[in-house]
Amino acid sequence: MMKDPLSYALRNVPRYTSYPTAPHFHDGVSAETYSDWLQAVTPADSLSLYLHVPFCRELCHYCGCHTKATRQDAPLKAYATTLGKEISLVGAQLQNAGPVRHIHWGGGTPSLLPRESLVELTALLRVMFNFAPDVEHAIELDPRLVSAGLAETLAAIGINRTSLGVQDFDPDVQKAIGRVQPFEVVERATANLRAAGLDDLNFDLMYGLPGQSSETILDTVEKTLALAPGRIALFGYAHVPWMRKHQKLIDEGTLPTAAERIELADLARAELLNAGYVAIGLDHFARADDSMAIALMDGSLKRNFQGYTTDQGEQLIGFGVSSIGKVSNGYIQNMPDVGNWRRNVEAGKLPVSKGLALSADDRLRGHIIEELMTNYSCDLKPACNAFGLSTHDLSDAIDALQDLARDGLVRLDLGANDNAKVEVTDAGRPYVRLAAAAFDAYLAEGKARHSAAI
Repeated sequence: MMKDPLSYALRNVPRYTSYPTAPHFHDGVSAETYSDWLQAVTPADSLSLYLHVPFCRELCHYCGCHTKATRQDAPLKAYATTLGKEISLVGAQLQNAGPVRHIHWGGGTPSLLPRESLVELTALLRVMFNFAPDVEHAIELDPRLVSAGLAETLAAIGINRTSLGVQDFDPDVQKAIGRVQPFEVVERATANLRAAGLDDLNFDLMYGLPGQSSETILDTVEKTLALAPGRIALFGYAHVPWMRKHQKLIDEGTLPTAAERIELADLARAELLNAGYVAIGLDHFARADDSMAIALMDGSLKRNFQGYTTDQGEQLIGFGVSSIGKVSNGYIQNMPDVGNWRRNVEAGKLPVSKGLALSADDRLRGHIIEELMTNYSCDLKPACNAFGLSTHDLSDAIDALQDLARDGLVRLDLGANDNAKVEVTDAGRPYVRLAAAAFDAYLAEGKARHSAAI
C-alpha cells in the first residue's frame, strides 16, 4: 500500500542545482588551486559566465538570494568597478578557453548597475572572452524597474533573454511577501522589453506563498498567460528563516499546508499544460517552439545554479560576491562579503572562499542526479562505465530507492550483468528530488537544512 503522499512531500531535500550541494563545499580549495583549474581549461571547453550583483532597492520577504538593500548608487558603482577587475583577473587565466556560449546576470537586481557600468562591463567581457555567434545573454529583472530606457540599454549591450520576477498577481499576497507590483506594472515592463526587441521572456511564479488559494493562483496563471512569456518557472516557496532572517517577516500561520501546496502546484501546472506549454523537469514550462522545450526533446537540457537551462557551456565561471562556478576539476565559491571580496580582487588575488574537488564518485552521482532531474531516467551501467565505476558502487542508492519503487514513484529495472536502470514514473515526477536524493552520498552528513520536496 502506498504511503500517504504528504509523507513524501514533507521530506526535506536539496533542489539539486549542483552535486555535491553548496553546504558541502569547504575551505580546502584555495585561490591558487582555482588558478590551476582555470589554466587547465582548453580551447575545446566552451564557457558559461555568471555575474552576481547582490543589491536590490528593497528586500522582498520571501527572497532566498544573497543580496542586500541599497537606496544609494555609490555602492553600485564601486561594486561594478571591482567586478570589472575580477573579470580581467579571471579572464587573463582563461586565454586558452573556448567560446562563451551563455552569460547570466543574477542577483539581487543586476539592472540597478548604472547604465555606464553595464556598458563598460559587457564591453570588457567581449575583450576578455570570445563570444559564440549564438551566445545567450540573459538578465534577471524586477518588473517595477523596467523602464523603456532600461530596455533599450539592455538591447544595446547584447542582452537577448530577460527574466521577470512576478511571483503572484494577487494584491494581498503581494503585500504579505513585501512585493507590491500590480498586473499593469508587469504588463508595462513586458511591453517595454518587447518594444526594444527583447522578445525572449521568462516569468518566475511561486506557489506556497502566504495567503495563496486556488482562486488566487489560477488568476495569476491566467494573467501570466495573457502576457505570453516563452518560459515560465513555477517555484515552490522555500521558507527557510534560519538561513534568511528577513523571511521571519512572513507569518508562518498564513502559509499553505503541505496538502495545499500540492493542490496549488497541481492547479497551476494543469492550467499551463492546458495552455499548450511543455512541462520541463520539476518546475519549468516552455512554449513548444522555445529552445528549452526543444532541448528537452533532443536530450540536451541541463540543470545548474540557474535551474533548468539550455546552457551548453562546459565550464561555468562565477564573478561577484558569493557566486559559484564549476570547472572540470570542481566547484568554486567566491567570498560572501563585499569587503573581503574587494580586498582580494584589488590585491590581484582570486576571491575564493571555498570549493570542492570532484571525485569520480561525485561526477557519477552528479551525472545521474542531473539525468533524473532533467530526463527522469538514467541507465546506470553506461553511466558507471563512463566514470570508471560499477553499479555495485551505487548499492546504497538502489537500496534507498526501494520505498519509492514500491509506491510506484520510480521504476527500477535490475537486469543481469550489472545492468540497472532507474526511471521516475509520471506519478513520481513531482517527487523527483527524492529520487535524486537517493544518489546523494553527502545527505546523511546533515550539514544543512533543506526545503520540503514539494
